[in-house]
Amino acid sequence: MKNKRRIPELLAPAGSPESLRAAVNAGADAVYIGGKRYGARAYAENPDEDSLIDAIHYAHLHSVRVHLTVNTLMKETELQGLPTYMAPYYEAGLDAAIVQDAGAFSLLHSCFPLLPLHASTQTTVTGPESGLFWKQLGAVRLIPARELSLEEIKEIKQVTGLEVETFVHGALCFSYSGQCLMSSLIGGRSGNRGRCAQTCRLPYAAHQDGKKLNRGEERYLLSCRDLCSLDLIPALIEAGIDSFKIEGRMKSPRYTAGVVSIWRHYLDLYRKEGREGFHVEPGDRRRLLDLFDRGGQTEGYYFQHNGRDMLALREKPAFREGNQELNEELDHSFVNARLQLPIQGNARFAAGEEMRLSLRCTLPDGSECGAAVCGAVPEPAKKMEATEEELRARLNKTGDTDFYFERLDISLQPGLFLPVGQINALRREAIAALRNRILSRSERAAVPPGEPYVRFPVLPGNCEAEAERTAEDRREERRRTLHVSCETEEQLESCLRSGAFDELSFEADAVPAERWMHYVRELHRQNKRALLALPAIFRSEAYHYFRDRERCLLETGFDGFLIRSLEEPGFLRRCFDQAGRELPALYYDFQVYAMNRRAALLFKAHGAHRLTLPVELNAAELRLLNCEDSELVVSGRLPMMVTAQCLKKTLKGCDHRPGMLTLKDRRGMEMPVKNHCSYCCNVILNAEPLSLTGLRAEVERLNPVSVRVLLTTESAAETERILTGCREAFIYGRDCAEPYPSYTRGHMRRGVE
Repeated sequence: MKNKRRIPELLAPAGSPESLRAAVNAGADAVYIGGKRYGARAYAENPDEDSLIDAIHYAHLHSVRVHLTVNTLMKETELQGLPTYMAPYYEAGLDAAIVQDAGAFSLLHSCFPLLPLHASTQTTVTGPESGLFWKQLGAVRLIPARELSLEEIKEIKQVTGLEVETFVHGALCFSYSGQCLMSSLIGGRSGNRGRCAQTCRLPYAAHQDGKKLNRGEERYLLSCRDLCSLDLIPALIEAGIDSFKIEGRMKSPRYTAGVVSIWRHYLDLYRKEGREGFHVEPGDRRRLLDLFDRGGQTEGYYFQHNGRDMLALREKPAFREGNQELNEELDHSFVNARLQLPIQGNARFAAGEEMRLSLRCTLPDGSECGAAVCGAVPEPAKKMEATEEELRARLNKTGDTDFYFERLDISLQPGLFLPVGQINALRREAIAALRNRILSRSERAAVPPGEPYVRFPVLPGNCEAEAERTAEDRREERRRTLHVSCETEEQLESCLRSGAFDELSFEADAVPAERWMHYVRELHRQNKRALLALPAIFRSEAYHYFRDRERCLLETGFDGFLIRSLEEPGFLRRCFDQAGRELPALYYDFQVYAMNRRAALLFKAHGAHRLTLPVELNAAELRLLNCEDSELVVSGRLPMMVTAQCLKKTLKGCDHRPGMLTLKDRRGMEMPVKNHCSYCCNVILNAEPLSLTGLRAEVERLNPVSVRVLLTTESAAETERILTGCREAFIYGRDCAEPYPSYTRGHMRRGVE
């Protein structure tokens, strides 16, 4: 039957209790909102505890689910306070938590096993293997990277068996979510901590070989148009997506109401008419642009990998809410409206019996709930006896409540005196009882007093024993090592000539696969360890790239692999298991965030031989982690963004040839941009390289087991100079000159908020 078609959940943003009410009133099935801590929109009008619990109650009265965002990376000092923060919302019946940090994920699953956990888009799920990782931690839903195609999303859902939630409307980041350090490195405001400064919305000039590449007034090279996939509703539903997510926690209640109401209309249209009767009216497109316009809209990445048509290149983003008639309509219908539930009542007033009022309510989800209360025994009337008309008027005064009488039956015995105060009290008590009965269906038992902090993550195996074993292994090889990572063959050759390192990793696409073995043998001849660095984003392009080179991957003799994505360990295990070979060591790079000890233990239990310390923590925060078992990046340009968009393609067209251009910002800082055609992605590097040689004493106090030099744009001569200087400083403990003419200390002293 037409009206029985399955449609996904409509998930709306709420940056405030007012936005939550607007979303509920406009027809959302679920709402996601942040509290005062741990949310990825620190600058939204996030409610305090009491206001948020009231908002949860309002949503639940109307059969709307509430998902709480705790989707930031958490420092060691913050993580232990998470269970206490979550407990009141859990008890109030919170429907789900959206989480990024692996340590937070395992802690919440340990403390609140009944709370559904959703893996945030900040976790950069790009394929089934990363999805299975989060499933192992207890995830019931994945929110994959926005950049994925519909086919990739379908594969993730099919392989993992988890619910999948995707963005269908609102702002798009230029970078893969969770892989952007631009705001953090430029101004100390971390997107991973909910404080993005939106530096991608600023103007930039692109240059290559001294030539400016911008076309005319196209200055906003990193500014994506807003997503609007309204026309794709049939395809997205038929692909099996479970939840349609609207972005916009920083936007107004009016915006939320307007967008939700339009999406509600078209989801209901599909449910009723199916694909055959589905059509989007031009007037509704105009309404959406009137609500918010950033240089037009795009249907996103579902059916294209990237493209100029997805970017708002020419004009500064224009934020407008200019349709006064539309604004007034939204305010009246949704923003300022109070949604009330219809109830049926039965009141009985008889001599010698307690007055009684019973209420019954059919909720929006089709379930029923009832409550009844009794009052005083009526007295005989001496002068004025009660009338049914008066009682009906008193009982119907529900205007400031969540209910209204759809039907009210009154049984009144003549000759009774019924004081106004008693009738009002009876009404209030009955409505309160019904409200509490409805809410009690989703509320949970109170969490036992005390901090429900569980020290080790819930994973197969003994994490504590694994951590102790790994630490013992490290003590046996305590001498600090120097690890250099190369992105060009020229750098690799220079490193081999220098020999001033212990371990070398090179990008898989920097050297033809047939030459991998040559370099590995040369490294082994010098008693150096050889690692293959995998890409920061592992999608279908990377999968096919390595599958086509699987023999080289298996037979080259690498000592280990440098892991940048949680998609990669599963892929490698599958390759080596199928070939009957032992998997070499896995070295997790800083893109796999271990901001707290719990996350670090979890990744070690997952198979990490060594972790790379986070680049967003300062020295004091790093000292709280087990640095003696980890690697510290001490030199080189850090990646600020990894993108599916290709600047070279945007500005010059695609020729399928890797290369580099530069982006110049308003201050004249030049950021190198590399296009990796093998994986079809761009990496934007910091304008200034990191250098910690002048902070040698701080590094010594951290005492990392390994230090890393990142080589990205350096020439052969620069490579040799940097390697020599870093060996002097961090291996031999000698003072040396700064290897770069201009540099940054990164977050070693300042950190992020």
